[in-house]
Amino acid sequence: MAASEVDAFANEEKRTLELSGHVGFDSLPDQLVSKASAQGFCFNILCVGETGIGKSTLMNTLFNTTFENEEASHYEQKVELRPHTYELRESNVNLKLTVVHTVGFGDQINKEQSYKPILEYIDAQFEKFLEEELKIKRSLFNYHDTRIHICLYFIAPNGHSLKSLDLVTMKKLDSKVNIIPVIAKADTVSRNELEKLKIKVMSELVSNGVQIYQFPTEDEAVAEINSSMNTLLPFAVIGSVDDVKVGNKMVKGRLYPWGSVEVENEKHCDFVKLREMLLRVNMEDLREQTHARHYELYRRCKLEEMGFKDTGTDSQSFSLQQTYEAKRKEFLVELQHKEEEMRQMFVNKVKETEAELKEKEKELHERFEQLKRMHQEEKKNLEEKRRELEEEMNAFNRRKVAAETLMGQALQGCSQQPFKKDKDKKKLTCQTVSRAGTILFTLDWSHRCSRHAEHR
Repeated sequence: MAASEVDAFANEEKRTLELSGHVGFDSLPDQLVSKASAQGFCFNILCVGETGIGKSTLMNTLFNTTFENEEASHYEQKVELRPHTYELRESNVNLKLTVVHTVGFGDQINKEQSYKPILEYIDAQFEKFLEEELKIKRSLFNYHDTRIHICLYFIAPNGHSLKSLDLVTMKKLDSKVNIIPVIAKADTVSRNELEKLKIKVMSELVSNGVQIYQFPTEDEAVAEINSSMNTLLPFAVIGSVDDVKVGNKMVKGRLYPWGSVEVENEKHCDFVKLREMLLRVNMEDLREQTHARHYELYRRCKLEEMGFKDTGTDSQSFSLQQTYEAKRKEFLVELQHKEEEMRQMFVNKVKETEAELKEKEKELHERFEQLKRMHQEEKKNLEEKRRELEEEMNAFNRRKVAAETLMGQALQGCSQQPFKKDKDKKKLTCQTVSRAGTILFTLDWSHRCSRHAEHR
């Protein structure tokens, strides 16, 4: 091609290609909104507070409905968590709401372990979601996510600071769930006392290192309102499902002899601010924080405990099969070690039992020998007493025979001599008998004296 032709081609107007129509990827957010609206959302609220502090009433006021919830007494033996799930619909958005109440919290005399059932429940929901994720055939699309997204911690307004139970419980929960502290029944204290209580509560939370949920300020659209709301924590709220007449309109509130308290009046309480921050502005952030922060922390710790790890600094990949086999071998070695310890413990226990049995057998044998000697001695003494009795009986029989012989001789002598009178005969007979008795007594006395001398 000649140089002139090249210049002529370069001077020609460039052809521009125009789109035949709208591309349309800017409608992707609308598609996501439509899909999410059709699928529905889930939101789980944990209400922690003492019995009778107004947890159920606030939930009813917050969602403008009446949830079925059985009343709890102040005599519960332990803390129990009762979840209730409700299907709500607003416009064309479906919400599966789960409200979890802590029944019996703070009612026991010993409150040291009151937070444990709450921690166990939160971890149990994380465990269920992790099990679903690790399944071969999982269905997360239809899975009912029960992980707690927000914990509303109810603070009693009857003091000048937080209780020890409140500080301990919130400190244990801050790494597990998003915490928003609220002062319940704010209409029971004056406005000045309420402001002082708010300052005192936040000061104690900061000094004890309790991390509560802070409304996000990264998004410019909500940065200003969230920043202002962070300065109002903890929210002072009032709950009521009753309608009271104020002026010419009916509003939710409470009626007192001195006047009325309106729930949705921002001069009376922070209920409107709580509802706006919790439901209208930051609900999705609460869900994301639960998944990206709290659940990921639990998942990481759990997988590390199971033996899994990420790629090391040497950029070498790892095999799940090798990790599983290594963990299995480690578990088998640990199991064998424990089995050997239990076997050795059993052998030692058997030896100790055998030694105790031998000692008992020895004691029983010694006791038997002692009883045997005592029996022989008693038998010997009885034999001696029996022999003595036999000797006494023989001596007595001899004396008896001698006495009968003497009496017979005396009677025979009397019968040979003639007597003139019976009176003399009787007298002689009595004398003879008396003589025989005297002889018997003398013989018996002499025998006893001789026996006594022998013993001495």
